[in-house]
Amino acid sequence: MHDTTVAPHWAAAALPKAAPALATSTVLILARIWNAHGAEHSVGNAVLMTALSLGAAAAGVVAGNATGDSVLVGTAFATSGALAFAGVAGYADGLPLPLLLWSLATTGAYALAARYWRTDRRETVAFQRETTERREEYAHLERVETIRATAQVEVAQAAGAIYAEQLAAALIHRAALPGYNPAALERAGLPELPQGDR
Repeated sequence: MHDTTVAPHWAAAALPKAAPALATSTVLILARIWNAHGAEHSVGNAVLMTALSLGAAAAGVVAGNATGDSVLVGTAFATSGALAFAGVAGYADGLPLPLLLWSLATTGAYALAARYWRTDRRETVAFQRETTERREEYAHLERVETIRATAQVEVAQAAGAIYAEQLAAALIHRAALPGYNPAALERAGLPELPQGDR
């Protein structure tokens, strides 16, 4: 039995590779919109983003110590970095510093994502290899059992043919014996045997 393989759409296959750039670009765009609406050189907004960034980093430290869940810790630190990046990009005047931070954040995001992509690829290849080996093993066992069952059927057919020949020979031999009387056998209660040609 074979499973149906469905090829993913090219956009669905490319989306995970584009996700880090999309995330950092979205943060940059939103921060620059925020900058245009009054965040530039606003001490209150800078304090808010600093507090949020430190809070997210502290949540990552607490989550790492309490649960050890790497996904939760990574999410908390990514949120902290995004908030810090948004704060600087929103506070700064001009685009050079926000673009520099965007390029560093995008590079860092791809470096982290590449590690997880390699791990995922390794696990996928190992799973495919194990599945292929298991299928080959089951196919081998199925072939062996088919050969064994065929051999047993052939042996049983040969044994049945030999038995039939021996029975026919015995019936012919018995019918040729002097004093053979089939009626006497029936009166004795023995089952009636087929009559051979005499």
